[in-house]
Amino acid sequence: MSARSPARSRILLDGQSLTLEAVEAVADGAEVALAASARRRVAAARRTVLDALRSGRRVYGVNTGFGQLAQVRIEPQDLAALQENLVRSHAAGVGAPLPERTVRAVLALRANCLARGHSGIRIETLELLVELLRRGIHPFVPRQGSVGASGDLAPLAHIALAMIGEGEVFYRGRRMAARRALRRAGLAPARLGPKEGLALVNGTQVMTAVGALALLRAERLATLADVVGAMSLEALKGSHRPFDPRLHEARPHPGAAASAANFRKLLRGSAIERSHKDCGRVQDAYSLRCMPQVHGAVRDALSHVRRVLEIEANASTDNPMVFPAGGDIVAGGSFHGQPVALALDYLASAASVLASISERRIERLLNPALSDLPAFLAREPGLHSGFMLAQVTAAALVAENKVLSHPASVDSIPTSAAKEDHVPMGMLAASKAEQVVEHAATVLAIEALAAAQALDFLLPLRAGPGAEAARRALRRVVPRLDWDRPLAPDIEAARRL
Repeated sequence: MSARSPARSRILLDGQSLTLEAVEAVADGAEVALAASARRRVAAARRTVLDALRSGRRVYGVNTGFGQLAQVRIEPQDLAALQENLVRSHAAGVGAPLPERTVRAVLALRANCLARGHSGIRIETLELLVELLRRGIHPFVPRQGSVGASGDLAPLAHIALAMIGEGEVFYRGRRMAARRALRRAGLAPARLGPKEGLALVNGTQVMTAVGALALLRAERLATLADVVGAMSLEALKGSHRPFDPRLHEARPHPGAAASAANFRKLLRGSAIERSHKDCGRVQDAYSLRCMPQVHGAVRDALSHVRRVLEIEANASTDNPMVFPAGGDIVAGGSFHGQPVALALDYLASAASVLASISERRIERLLNPALSDLPAFLAREPGLHSGFMLAQVTAAALVAENKVLSHPASVDSIPTSAAKEDHVPMGMLAASKAEQVVEHAATVLAIEALAAAQALDFLLPLRAGPGAEAARRALRRVVPRLDWDRPLAPDIEAARRL
């Protein structure tokens, strides 16, 4: 499987081995299929639910109401209506819809969760969920409305709503009624049986999907930060000594060691370094000297977030949970999003730090009091303003990141008549992390533009091979700034690169 060639990819959902890279591949169009082992587990769990019903046991969510209404017993003739009413009543999301790419990631994670065989859903219902992915039917899922308590109830209910032929979807580039899209794709709406509505709406897959895609982006940015930071270091004639491996063996944080190793590869053999080796400067500013420590700490934070999300991607997050081996159906709190919420708040903080140190390097590149370069990297300062406002844009994004990095997971608002009295705000944490990561990408793009311009001023002296290759790559899509022009297109081109 290759995330870069989704048309040739096929992801097997077995409930146990889904990687974050595979989630991204599905988001980008990869095909999915259910593993035979998953089909057997799903069938066994369904038999357990039906056995419980035949025995006359009272089982939460199967023949009772939900949440505060759990004490209300539902008569057998109303069990199907109970599940469909749950889906309809919980489809209460608001705001802009999630992008189709994100919805595809949610569908993959949700199907993989159900494939574990602890939810009691019918195989036919799970197959319909998989068919939405295969046919390109993407439910309209409003971004807001989840507190992450019983998981992402509202957004997942909008997906379940589409499965029963209600609500709206995006299909072949058009927004339309779900029933119409299902009919065009040759699919029949699901008729939910006992436990199935609850199985479809309980879980953390929306926050996990948004967080997973943001994490993968952030991991790439962490590597990019080393590349762009190396460009800035060379442009500012900084020292290479802070990347000495002995420093990082003496303080052995794995992220810092990896970052320092990157810098050594990027900068090896630099003509710029040789040109100022006897300059007499003792130490550089922290934004240059401490790049391995800062970028490395970000890497270590992202490693922790990855571990949490990898577990969640292959976890059962339903309530109650079905255990066919013992014939048990056990109520608990497996849908609670606290593990994911805390991790995604950490992701936001880490990405915010990456943007913050990048903005400080931009300032050093533009400020003639801190460099030997023309003011604002303009070729004729005064007549031209150069990158003056690009740094202002970076500062604005960094300031916004500081607000967005306040942890959502420390908040809680009781819901469901105080039955759900401690909630994690996981979807809010995911949305904030996603925004912070995108802001960090923009700030790094601005730094890359500024650093390339600064390196141009030092020609014919060449930076280390990695930094010089990055400068040349940028120059293929953004020309040197010889006179003032709108910088927004340049920033966007650098972001895309």
